Amino acid sequence: MTIRLLLVDDDPLVRAGLTLMLGGDAAVEIVGEGSDGSEVPDLVARLAPDVVLMDIRMPHVDGLTATELLRARPGAPEVIVLTTFHADEQVVRALRAGAAGFVLKDTPPAEIVAAVRRVAAGDPVLSPAVTRQLMSHVAGRPEARPRRAGAAERLAGLADREREVAVAVGRGASNAEIAAELYMSVPTVKTYVSRLLAKLGLNNRVQIALLVHDAGLLDQDPRDGTGE
Repeated sequence: MTIRLLLVDDDPLVRAGLTLMLGGDAAVEIVGEGSDGSEVPDLVARLAPDVVLMDIRMPHVDGLTATELLRARPGAPEVIVLTTFHADEQVVRALRAGAAGFVLKDTPPAEIVAAVRRVAAGDPVLSPAVTRQLMSHVAGRPEARPRRAGAAERLAGLADREREVAVAVGRGASNAEIAAELYMSVPTVKTYVSRLLAKLGLNNRVQIALLVHDAGLLDQDPRDGTGE
């Protein structure tokens, strides 16, 4: 299946470079380009992309706002944000808004293609180490403590098995790894992940991971090497 990709970046040279890099891959079809977040709703409605590769910083409507508006709509395409700095508070905000991951603008072409493929298949593009680094970047901010309390309250209603799956997702485990760890079948793990998304009102696994990090559950998990 060909992945329909929409590029959104205010720099025409960046768009041209991405088109050159990605257009040669048989699995990816670049269906359109935009230069500002304000163009995204119309482009998505007309072109029906599977994935939007979107710059965060644009002059009128930035990628963060565009991602929030887009992912709030039913049947929205997945979003990968483009950024210059990986430890950026705006990256975390984009992920909270429903972006499935991010890539740096100097990422090698093959890795960008791999990220697009993974997101189109429903998988996040963030490793546990990167997620931890992002969360550490914002952990000391004044809003972190009330966020932790709110996240813990949201997760308090989960059944024990749901909580175990959520923590495993937070560590970045794949469905197969979760199945082996918790003695489930892979289809059962998928069912639990879908149930978590519906129960918590989230869009994707990245948001589950962020919520688990916010609640401090990985600090208590002996399998997370960075926990206390």
